Amino acid sequence: MSMHKIRKNIEFRNVYRRGKSLSNENLVLYIYNNGRNRDENNEKFNRVGISVSKKVGKSVTRSRVKRLILESYRLNSKDLKEGFDFVFVARTVIKDKTYSEVQKSVLNLFKRAGLNK
Repeated sequence: MSMHKIRKNIEFRNVYRRGKSLSNENLVLYIYNNGRNRDENNEKFNRVGISVSKKVGKSVTRSRVKRLILESYRLNSKDLKEGFDFVFVARTVIKDKTYSEVQKSVLNLFKRAGLNK
């Protein structure tokens, strides 16, 4: 299964403008129920985007944060409802967190959003 990513600025803006947001101490999650997320077999899928500001740190730190968020999403994506766009925005305190703390934050946001199957 391939992971679908949000890459274009207009797609990010669309999720920010039309979606709902939830947050905890490490992350902000924007969720948009996108009815157009369907493949050629008419199956729904989720798309994910990650935004990490330069305030978080230099490029190595930002890349590490992106990898941690993406990996925790990847491992838990099979348990989520389909047809959504997700945008994770990292807060500055996340730079010192371990993988398990980042994963706990991601799972907490999905649970509060009611996205678990």
